[in-house]
Amino acid sequence: MPELPHAVRPELRSVTLPDGARLNVAVTGSGPAVLLLHGFPHTWELWTDVIAGLADRHRVIAPDLRGFGASDRAADGYDAETLAGDAAALLAALDVRSAAVVGIDAGTPPAFLLALRRPGLVRRLVVMESLLGGLPGAEDFLADGPPWWFGFHAVPGLAETVLEGHEAEYVDWFLRAGTLGEGVRPELRDAFVRAYTGREALRCAFSYYRALPTSAAQLARATAGARLTVPTLAVGARPVGPALERQLRPLADDLTGHVVEDCGHIVPLHRPHQLLALLRPFLSTTPE
Repeated sequence: MPELPHAVRPELRSVTLPDGARLNVAVTGSGPAVLLLHGFPHTWELWTDVIAGLADRHRVIAPDLRGFGASDRAADGYDAETLAGDAAALLAALDVRSAAVVGIDAGTPPAFLLALRRPGLVRRLVVMESLLGGLPGAEDFLADGPPWWFGFHAVPGLAETVLEGHEAEYVDWFLRAGTLGEGVRPELRDAFVRAYTGREALRCAFSYYRALPTSAAQLARATAGARLTVPTLAVGARPVGPALERQLRPLADDLTGHVVEDCGHIVPLHRPHQLLALLRPFLSTTPE
């Protein structure tokens, strides 16, 4: 297997959004901008290997999403529309007029909404391992109901009360499950555990799940009669597979779907070589 490029340590910046929320943002490289939006239970460091593989030809921007990592513990704003607004405001604050946007897990719905509504800002879209609310196409995946933790996280105040003091064990479960039992490098594992330790950190993380009904309604309204016109790549692995591509197929003018074989949910860390082999040509402004 080829070696990954040497690790790139981005510059960390603090960017204050118009509503006063402050985001911690990793920035490195030069060239056409690429915005990377992580999910749960991760931070911008989910993209460590991807950043190393893109920074030679792109300006890579990877925030800790609202409430996550070193970003402010916002009281609210965890719905897809607000998060899409955060992404647009972040790009504006960094003087970026056009960017490719890559989202995984909780980062996918805001990435999608931003591309749907701001095609002049989003030149290309990549979405991974997530669903877009209740849009048609994911019926097979949801036949037995959503994953068990969705309900657990959704009850206000419950999960953080139960898990406080046991954050490391809980995060470890997701990291192992998301890599088909392999786990992630110790320094990244420790960074994720630190980011999700404490009652407020847990509250913010679970607020994403508590906002899912609102986000689903926003996605339904946004797609009623609208088309996704920017070139889009939908990447699946285990467990979501092709379900996201099926949701996008009736909406997208230019859609490519790919399922990464023998890969868990945490695609950027579990199979970075395969992901970069997809991303580099797709994000390129010139054919490779």
